[in-house]
Amino acid sequence: MAEKGSGTRQALILAGIDEINAHGAAEFSVRRVAQACHVSCAAPYKHFRDKREFIAAIIDHVNEQWAARQEQVLAVCGESLREQIVAVSTEYVRFLMEHACYRSILMLKDDEFDNIYHKKRGQLSSRSQQLERAFFSVSGMDAETQQRKLQMVRSLIFGTVFLFDSGELQYGEKALENLRYNIDREFDLP
Repeated sequence: MAEKGSGTRQALILAGIDEINAHGAAEFSVRRVAQACHVSCAAPYKHFRDKREFIAAIIDHVNEQWAARQEQVLAVCGESLREQIVAVSTEYVRFLMEHACYRSILMLKDDEFDNIYHKKRGQLSSRSQQLERAFFSVSGMDAETQQRKLQMVRSLIFGTVFLFDSGELQYGEKALENLRYNIDREFDLP
């Protein structure tokens, strides 16, 4: 739900995140979102042309939150591309844990929607991909090794979130430091 003082558009986006979490993109109801915000059923259409544009605005919101967080991390990081990748990857786990409601947006799968807004969903990882491409180009890794490293880093990120969620691993700085170590070590392995 919206925070006090937030505008209607922001309140709709936040309620839209809750709606996607509860019902998925395929069953997304603008009417339910309007009810949750205590506005008329027509009010969302003053801000979004249709359901697709509304969901796109939700994805933009999540992208903006993550982009701002990445920039904060990179502002205090050293200039080493490897250090930047490790820091951003570790922060992504923190971001996913602090904003569990965003996970359904990040994992959103809707073929009809993806045909139109595929690039929008890809923006979330574009900064990380730029860092990785730059690192790989200066490190001289072949394409197969690059793919293996990317898979391992992504597995460490999402696997760690899963372990936190399932209670198999306690979320905290020690576990994040272990993650940081494991991601960094991956770049030393063949």
